[in-house]
Amino acid sequence: MYIIVGLGNPGLRFEKTRHNVGFRVIDKLAAEYAVRVNVRKFRSLIGDCVIDGNKVLLVKPQTYMNLSGEAVREVASYYHIEPDHLIVIYDDLDLPLGSLRIRKSGGPGTHNGMRSVVSCLGNGDFPRIRVGIGDTDDAVVDHVIGKVPKAEQEVLAAVESDAARAVTDIIVLGIDNAMNRHNVKKGPTQDDH
Repeated sequence: MYIIVGLGNPGLRFEKTRHNVGFRVIDKLAAEYAVRVNVRKFRSLIGDCVIDGNKVLLVKPQTYMNLSGEAVREVASYYHIEPDHLIVIYDDLDLPLGSLRIRKSGGPGTHNGMRSVVSCLGNGDFPRIRVGIGDTDDAVVDHVIGKVPKAEQEVLAAVESDAARAVTDIIVLGIDNAMNRHNVKKGPTQDDH
């Protein structure tokens, strides 16, 4: 079994923000596998499907970003999930807009939602998919939950689709093959971390 968690904030106000990239990736997976992510459980919205013979639980925590770890801990401990079968998807300021990076494990970086997840789980030994939203000279809060220009919305929609494919690739091909496939440079501004 796999648990796929997309981080975001509940409510219409946050729906189209950069910070809700994780929720939108879950929505893309739900559409692809014809599942509704609408059951309220574990302080989340959940839905389940099967990918390549594996039961997969799609999760959108409803605790608000900074408390995401509380919901993730509840669902992970209920299912006694192995760390390598928990995949967390989130927006990352430290990656260029439109880039994607899969990691097997690691720290939370500058992301408050990931800080909560790592803190509540007690470690960072789980895969994650980081979706680049680009850095800003403006206030970080305004950048992550502010209005997104139309051209940038199109870039985010494309990378969200890539992230959904990356989830399927991790499950079907294994994380190493998925990393080889998705952790590629897309231009001179992409980092190598």
